[in-house]
Amino acid sequence: MRTVKAYAALSSGSKLEEFTYKLPELASDQVDIKVHYCGLCHSDLSMLNNEWGTSKFPLVPGHEVVGEIVALGKDVKNLKIGDMVGLGWYSGSCMYCNQCMDGSQHLCHTAEQTIVGRHGGFADYVRSHWSWAIALPKGIDLAKAGPLLCGGITVFNPIFLANVKPTDSVGVIGIGGLGHMAIKFLKAWGCEVIAFSSNPDKESQILEMGASKVIDSTNPEALKSIRGSLNFILNTTNVTLDWDSYLKTLAPQGCFHNVGGVLEPMAIPAFSLIGGQKSVGGSPLGGIGLTRTMLDFCVRHDIYPSVEAFKLEDVNRAIAHLENGKARFRIVLNVS
Repeated sequence: MRTVKAYAALSSGSKLEEFTYKLPELASDQVDIKVHYCGLCHSDLSMLNNEWGTSKFPLVPGHEVVGEIVALGKDVKNLKIGDMVGLGWYSGSCMYCNQCMDGSQHLCHTAEQTIVGRHGGFADYVRSHWSWAIALPKGIDLAKAGPLLCGGITVFNPIFLANVKPTDSVGVIGIGGLGHMAIKFLKAWGCEVIAFSSNPDKESQILEMGASKVIDSTNPEALKSIRGSLNFILNTTNVTLDWDSYLKTLAPQGCFHNVGGVLEPMAIPAFSLIGGQKSVGGSPLGGIGLTRTMLDFCVRHDIYPSVEAFKLEDVNRAIAHLENGKARFRIVLNVS
């Protein structure tokens, strides 16, 4: 049995404190990962506050893990001791259902989530099924790779789902932890990227990331100025918006894709879709193969999230920094 030193919340909304627990004997298809870095994500905050009703306490957050394989079961494939790997939101799936077999392991009905009902990566070790311990490509920046395993694949997957073309004009709503990575991906994809932001202080940074234009999302006239021009819109926010105004910025056959965890029902006017043969969709993260492809794409084009680093022992200060909206744009905890 392995003893793990971690930081955990003992109840909903409480600060994290030092926490020790023991892992059972390693199963034949599992690996243990020594954590070097772990991203801090808004989903960690949602779990800490039990916003989704799935949290169990004590809770060790952390699902953007970069680390080293230190133990593996006898049935583990394609990994060895010392390999550097990444672990994201999912830590296991059945590997026999139709979704797993067609490469959509993230849609497996029994997929195990890294911080739901188990302990995550704000710790010196974390465990997963071998298939979700994704080997990191040579040359990747380990200190910045963690957020790619959750936020990165969350915004990369829709580019494939919507068959976005390099010639397309695309919009990104909300330029925060998810949105800023979407801009970098879409710019490298070859698209014209229109950023929707309510914060004028971010404009110069957004343009440096690769956006062609920044639209003030609080200004109805600014939205009207680009009506009918966008082939694809990616919404990364978790708040209710004027959905009809955004749908009107889509060109015919355009797609509005949602990855933000909007808790209220989305009021979508039917005729805004029917008239231009438009569509609305959504998605969680992505499968194992696509995550590997994304990581290779990042190395090839030198794409990384903009990160701020904190030590693991400063995790409560890092959480406050994120909660107060000060993060620019992702936070990574140095564990090692």
